[in-house]
Amino acid sequence: MAATAMIAVALLTQSAAPIGMEPAQTETVDVGYQELKSDAPAAAIAKIEGNADLSSDPAALINLGNAYARMGETAKALQHYRAAAASEIRYDLQLANGKWMDSRVAARKALSALQNSTRQALRN
Repeated sequence: MAATAMIAVALLTQSAAPIGMEPAQTETVDVGYQELKSDAPAAAIAKIEGNADLSSDPAALINLGNAYARMGETAKALQHYRAAAASEIRYDLQLANGKWMDSRVAARKALSALQNSTRQALRN
């Protein structure tokens, strides 16, 4: 479960910008960042799933994956990470650590980290 928390902390998204734009020109979209930061994954899920405009947003999908991973719902987390990685929508995301990353790359990293943590847990 510690690895799952690390995934969520490392990949929380707060801002998004279409690829090719400078980070200073970003639009902030509420994708449950504060709820995840406050360790309230159920509230993050409610906020994101309650906003139909975010149903295909990669940042929202990644944060849904993070929230479900924190709640131990690995299958749902994997589903959302895969959807973000395969999304036709693609842009740079600002991570919780301040770095910027392509949304598909962030989704694939989260997917890989969760799959690896699950395999580790099965070996113990």
